[in-house]
Amino acid sequence: MMVVTGATGNIGRELLRQLSADGRGAGARALTRDTARAGAVVPDGVAVAEGDLGRAESLKSALDGARSLFLISGVGDDAGVLDAARDAGVDHVVLVSSITVETHPHLGPARANLAVERRLRASGMAWTVLRPTQFASNTLWWARDVRDESVVRVPYADVGLPAVHPADIASVAHAALTGPGHRGRTYPLTGPERISPRQQARELGRVLGREVACVGIGREAAYGPMAAMMGAEVADSVLDLMGGDVNDALLTVHDTVARVTGSPARTYRRWAEENADAFR
Repeated sequence: MMVVTGATGNIGRELLRQLSADGRGAGARALTRDTARAGAVVPDGVAVAEGDLGRAESLKSALDGARSLFLISGVGDDAGVLDAARDAGVDHVVLVSSITVETHPHLGPARANLAVERRLRASGMAWTVLRPTQFASNTLWWARDVRDESVVRVPYADVGLPAVHPADIASVAHAALTGPGHRGRTYPLTGPERISPRQQARELGRVLGREVACVGIGREAAYGPMAAMMGAEVADSVLDLMGGDVNDALLTVHDTVARVTGSPARTYRRWAEENADAFR
């Protein structure tokens, strides 16, 4: 039995789809706070369990009999969840952390991710750590402006990062959960190439069949709305990662997805094609 947290999110939903597609859906359990919503997106044959990652005590039933756990760091009480998993007899945890642990260890979110990684390694459970870079799906932040004005306003418009498709994170998690040789491994995950916001806007335009303009704005102009949405510290960290404090490690393209899954990493163009309706 594999428990998948974030069952209705970009990564968890895709992981469950892949498990279902290869016949392992009956051995998966989708954890969610909202079983009604999960029922609409979780594949047939996958059991749905209710629980709140912010309240580890609510996970006892969901973890009962589980041997593996897929966990995204920073969503709830990570320490409590790991303790609950260990106490329930979970043998292996696949943890989604962040590449910022390697590239920007001084930032608050990176320190938090590193603390979770260390707790997992010290837990006695087997582990696999995934460290993705910027998600291709972050461009959903632009959806309203693209729909209403066909424009993207973004800082660091020409800084290209190797954005990763969330489905590739799910594919590597799938391999780690179902195949040998991944325990005790840490995997940096990126897309197949660097792509800047200006290039992403251009790709969106091609997919939508109309021009999407990209307007560069200053960091201060971007900071206010981001801080209101995600908090001051996280906004500062995200802006650093978008271009304010970019280093070679953050720019590096890794071939991990292809090596682990046997398939090349998905491009941003593919993500845009699959999610075009959000921008129409």
